[in-house]
Amino acid sequence: MTKRLDLRVDFAFKSLFGTHGNESILAAFLNAALRFPDEKKIQTVQLLDPHFNKENQEDKRSILDVHAQLEDGSRVNIEIQLNNKHDMEKRTLYYWSKMYSSQMKEGMDYGELCKTITINIVNFRYLSHIHGYHSTFQLYEREQKLLLTDMLEIHFMELPKLLIKWRNREVDPREDQLVRWLLLLEASEDEEITQVLEEIAMQEDQVLKKAMDEWERVSQDPEVLLAYEARRKALLDEKSALKRAEKKGKEEAIKAMAIGMIQEGIANNVISKLTGLSIEEIEMLRHQ
Repeated sequence: MTKRLDLRVDFAFKSLFGTHGNESILAAFLNAALRFPDEKKIQTVQLLDPHFNKENQEDKRSILDVHAQLEDGSRVNIEIQLNNKHDMEKRTLYYWSKMYSSQMKEGMDYGELCKTITINIVNFRYLSHIHGYHSTFQLYEREQKLLLTDMLEIHFMELPKLLIKWRNREVDPREDQLVRWLLLLEASEDEEITQVLEEIAMQEDQVLKKAMDEWERVSQDPEVLLAYEARRKALLDEKSALKRAEKKGKEEAIKAMAIGMIQEGIANNVISKLTGLSIEEIEMLRHQ
């Protein structure tokens, strides 16, 4: 079998879920993610230009988002993130606001603005105080939990949490369609997941079968592979840069703590024990 693209890479995700001709795949994912009742199930979606943030031409992030409009006019933006940049909530609100305000046209009434939904799929643990893998946020009054408006909806889907539940057999893709679609993103690295999803696709889920067939097809497309490898390398470089920045920040914090101890007259051996710095490094700081 051909090695399939890693769907956690945003380029690959968009190739499957955000490409014209694959709207039924996106609709199935959104029905699972947004938990619409049967009478309100999405039948069709319209893919939109993802460049809704035209003010910042240097920001390439939105190019690889999946941006769509539902039948009732609601806007949905799906972003998949491999690396934790530690700014997700602020970035999410910023891009949500851009997507919401981009609907406004000259002469348009505020009442015509439609619900705007952001879905963040992240390949790291983000909400450490929440046990579930799928969290949904809206605007509520703090004391009475009264919903102010349903116009804002922000989702976080944390793949590592889902994988733990899968390994502990706490979730079942045969019973939960969202579990099914999110596990698909992990399937390139897990033969057991791939086998289970292929069985489901053959037995009961024609849209999942279409998705897996299309996934197989794009994974063999030379042009797609070239762009995918370039994007994957960029993400690896970004991850390395984030690690270097994090390491440098920790080192600077330790040095600042050591300098503070030096100024307080604390002995070198104590500073070394508390900071992990060598006596030589501490002496260098003393003579700066």
